[in-house]
Order: sequence, then C-alpha cells, then structure tokens
Amino acid sequence: MYTVENYVLGKWTPGEGEGQLLYDAVTGESFARAGTKGIDFARVLHFAHHTGNPALRKMSFHERGLMLRSLAVYLREHLDEFYRVSYQTGATRADSWVDIEGGIGNLFSYASLRRKLPDTAFCLDGELHSLGKANTFIGHHLLVPKEGAAVHINAFNFPVWGMLEKIAVNLLAGIPAIVKPATVTCYLTEAVVRKIIASGILPEGALQLICGSAGDLLDHVGSQDVVTFTGSAATGQLLKSGKRILSENVPFNMEADSLNGIVLGADVNPGMPEWDLFIKEVRKEMTTKSGQRCTAVRRIFVPENKLEAVQTALQKALAQTVIGNPLQEKVRMGSLAGETQRKEVKEQVHRLLETSSLVYGSLDEVAVIDADSVKGAFISPLLLLNENPFGSTGVHEIEAFGPVATLMPYRHSEEAIALSKMGKGSLVSTIVTADPQIARNYVLGAGPWHGRILVLNEQCAKESTGHGAPLPLLVHGGPGRAGGGEEMGGLRGIKHYMQRLAVQGSPDMITAISQVYQQGATGNTDTIHPFKKYFEELAVGDQLITAKRPITAEDINQFADLSGDHFYAHLQNTDFSGTMFERQVAHGYLLMSIAAGLFVDSYEKNPVLLNYGIDELRFTKPVYPGAEMYIRFTCKEKIRQEKKEPTDIDKGIVKWLVEMLDDTDELIGIATILTMVAKKPL
Repeated sequence: MYTVENYVLGKWTPGEGEGQLLYDAVTGESFARAGTKGIDFARVLHFAHHTGNPALRKMSFHERGLMLRSLAVYLREHLDEFYRVSYQTGATRADSWVDIEGGIGNLFSYASLRRKLPDTAFCLDGELHSLGKANTFIGHHLLVPKEGAAVHINAFNFPVWGMLEKIAVNLLAGIPAIVKPATVTCYLTEAVVRKIIASGILPEGALQLICGSAGDLLDHVGSQDVVTFTGSAATGQLLKSGKRILSENVPFNMEADSLNGIVLGADVNPGMPEWDLFIKEVRKEMTTKSGQRCTAVRRIFVPENKLEAVQTALQKALAQTVIGNPLQEKVRMGSLAGETQRKEVKEQVHRLLETSSLVYGSLDEVAVIDADSVKGAFISPLLLLNENPFGSTGVHEIEAFGPVATLMPYRHSEEAIALSKMGKGSLVSTIVTADPQIARNYVLGAGPWHGRILVLNEQCAKESTGHGAPLPLLVHGGPGRAGGGEEMGGLRGIKHYMQRLAVQGSPDMITAISQVYQQGATGNTDTIHPFKKYFEELAVGDQLITAKRPITAEDINQFADLSGDHFYAHLQNTDFSGTMFERQVAHGYLLMSIAAGLFVDSYEKNPVLLNYGIDELRFTKPVYPGAEMYIRFTCKEKIRQEKKEPTDIDKGIVKWLVEMLDDTDELIGIATILTMVAKKPL
C-alpha cells in the first residue's frame, strides 16, 4: 500500500504509525495511507521563517514572477501524470482540467503581474502625500514582505487548484508556504508537490507539505504569519477563534462554503438565448465536480410564473447527464470524493426535504457506466423544489455539498434580491438577464452580500468562464457565511502577505528608500544627457533641466490648424468674458509636444529605443502667449525586462518624471513618460 509522505524541513517524511486510510472514490478500494504523527510542527514553522522566508525576501518581484512562470511551464510537462492520479478522486477529465490546468493557469497569471511591479523586493502603495507647504516633508506607503509564512489549510474538492492559487500569491509577495490539503485527496496534492520539489525551481523552505492532521501547527504561528482556510464555515470559525490566532493577531483569511444563488431575470422567456443559457448554467453547476465546489449553485430563483417551465427544462437537462467511471469518454459526472462525503450529502438532503420536495433524482439509486454505484461514491443529481422560500429558513442555511440545488419562486425583482440575501453571505451569485436595468438593480441590491456577481447574457456567453469559476485577477471570497475574506484579486491579493508601512521624511530620503524618485528630491545633474545613457548606467534621480522656450500666439494657431483642435479657448478672436481664461491659451498637448522637443536629444542614435507611453498627464496652470517654459526631466523608476527570444534586444523600461515649468518657476504641467532603453552591449 502506498504511503503518502509529507515534505517538511527540506525532505520527504512519512508519518509514524499506520495513519489514515485513503480510498479510490470510484472503486471504493483503499490504496494509500497518510499521516503526520511524529512531525515537529514548531520546527516546520521555524524552517519556513528562517530558511524559506529570507531566500524569497532577497528576490525581487520580477525574479519571483519568473520563478512562478518557470514552475508553471515545468508542471505543464507532467499533466498526464496528474490526470491519472486525479481520476482516483472521482473527477472527470473536465473536472480535473479545472483543478490541474486551472491551478497552473494561476501561476502564469501571477507571474505576469511582475510587469506591474518594480524590480525590487518591496513596492510603493498608492500616492505620495505632501505633509508640508514647502514639500520638504512627505509621506508614502510601502509594502514589504512579512517575515513569517503562509499556512494554507485547504479543502478536499480542488487538491491542485486550491494549493496553486494560494501559493502563487504568497510566493510573488515574498513569503513561503506551508500547505495542508484535506487528507482524503492529499495524494493528488503530493503528486504535484513532488514535481515542484524535483524541479529545483523554488528556493529551499519556500514550500512545505503536510498530508494529514495539522496537529498543533496553529499553536505556533505568530503575528508575521498568515493563515488561510477553505472549507466549512463551522470548521473555519473554530480555527479562527484559536487562542494563538487571537493572542498574536494572526491574519486569518477564510473562504467558507456558501449557499450561492442564480437568478432568472423576469424578462427571460422560453425561446430566448438567455433561457437556454440559464438551464445550461444550472446543469453545469450541479454536475461539475459532482457539485463539490464552494461556488456551486445551491439556490435557484425563478419568476413564479415560469417555475413549472424551468422545472421541466432542468429535469430534461439533468436526465442527459451520463454518470460513472470518469475514465470513460461518455461520462460527464463522476463520483463524490468518498463515502464519507456521500453519507454527509444524503444527511443534509434529508434535512432539506423537511420543507422541500424532490423533483429530480434519487437518494437511493443511480445508473452508472463502468462502475459499481454502491462501492463507488456515486450519487444522482438532486433537484429540490421549495415553493415557500420566505417561510423556510433551512433552504437558506443547509448546504448539501454535492450535486444538489433547490428551485424557488419569486414574484418581483425585490423578492429575488431579498432571497439572495437570506443566504447570509455568498461567494458568488449569477443573474441571467437581457435587461440592463434588471441587472443594475440586482447587482446594487444584492452586492453587499456577495463577493462576486456574474451578469450572464447572450453577449458575453461565449467568453464567460461561468458562475463557478474564480479568476486570479478578481477577488474570490465573500461576506458573512462565506467567511468574510478575499483571495487572489491580482495585486490586491499580494498585499495580504505584505506589511503596509507608512514612511515619512524628506523627498530625498523617501527616494533613497523606495528607489522611486519623489517630486522635490534633489536631482543628479551631470554633463551627459540622460538619453545617452544605457539602462544600467542610468540612476534614479538622474536629471536634466532644459533651456527655456517662449510660447507664441503663432505656435498656438499653428498647433490648432495642425491638430484640428479649434476649441474656443485656443482662438485669438474669442470673447473670453465669463470663461476661466483671460485670453488665448496654449493647448495642453502643445505644451507636452514642446516639452518633448526640449528634453529629447535627437541628433544621433542613442540607447533610447522608443517612447512607450504617457501616464498621469496633468495641466496645472494656463499658459498664455509671451510666457516661457522649461522642463525638469528626471529618471523616476527603472524596470528591467527579460528577453522573450534570444535574439531580442536586451532592454528595460524607464519611467521619467516630466515637470513643465514657466518663467515664474511654477508648475504648468506634469507627466510620467515611459521609454524603452537598451542595455549596454556586451
């Protein structure tokens, strides 16, 4: 019998004793054991803190992002092996795709976020705040990696995605992970971690795996650690209220199973594309992963005058679902993860049936292909009907974590919103409608009680990822029963593993600390034009102050004719009474164009390859004919780029602060321009 091992303290370690038996969800046969007896969890945390954390903190966001990308590419080379193991969890090929390739996709997504972050181990957060009239005292926020570890306690339903979607974020943020998957499917997580460790891509201590009980692990966490939990609300509350979690104020992010709902808009009738989309979405949500998803639809809300038609359509759709051995190509729904899950689902359905009726499926039997419906953890899709949803609290409180959903009527949109709220907080809701006003009312009315809302119609259907698919760049979580947490969310998720620090001081000091030039800091001026310097020769703060250039009425007139911008304020013969201007005023874009002429060194080729764009362009003071302008041009930030192809030019992106000033030394405009700058040839 196979022994599932733990990866702790830099080596693979089996638990002592017999451990917990693990079963093939399809055949019901035991094939492995897993356990953590004998593991010193205090040492596991110490190893993460003192080995993994320092190694990751030394790396920049770009290095960490490239590390994630390399890992994703490597894991894709072993997909067939992961799929073979995944079938034992009862998952079909489509189910496993979401779990395995969806998880790897998260690594790719977070790897790409490195381009939005500096090439440092930390980053600025938000805008600069001037704290004094003379701008000699400013404040900014920094995000620095915490000095602890991320402890991820995951659910059984997504053994791969559940791990990869979390570690992608904490690794990019710069802290190590200790992953504890649910024991019942931990063998699939172990298979993936074995490949990760074998790749040698992650620094030692960046990832540890616990396959079995977490023991006293949470008794040793501290204020620099972060704990995340995915699973039942009851278990999450128990862990969240742990003595050490409370005494050390350990950040705790919970994603709890919730009673997610889908609403059929009152405007949708049979024959409309949205009708078919609704039926298809409900069927998919009930049968994908055999309904074992924290985002799965549990409550179905439809207009009462369409209740019978929806029931009939769903019965027909569910009857087309082929159930059985997930290795068979025709099978569209496999088994639950194990007999324990099947028993629990049946118990919860019996509770629901106290106030609802079963209108499709059977609790006692199910037809399967190439499998034993008794030995395997198979169950029929179960559609329930509750005709009095406002008088039945159980349907909004009891969750059967399987292919189970309850159909309920509503009379008007306000009732649909009220019913959605009765779940007391959900991860996701969907409204299917072709009416923008119905969609707007639902999103704004139900929004406070949901972490995500999908508005599904014919326009977005082809590209929609569906109700149940969390995306790495959007937050995943929800209020109330759903746990009150947030995961992923692109850059938002990274901040969960970093300490936000307010830093106050002079512009020079904040520039030196942040490695980003702050307006008002002392510039580095020399006789070499900044555009003549290669990427590695440039320093943040390198500055050029240009000569002055007069602005004439002729300039303004010619620019108006050239651009076609004959806005009244740019014309000499305008009556300016009642306007904001005294007389003809220069175009803002004329000033930006003149600025480029002043700071660009254009007489010979130089390391600047191209202009990459303009950010944060503002015009702060009107400029009239007769004024003079000059530019203070400063290297603000450097971001290196990796080569996509060996033949690419070695280069980086440089952000420049462009301060446009007039002959009174007042600011008339400000912008950040980006250039692509070559590195020095070897």
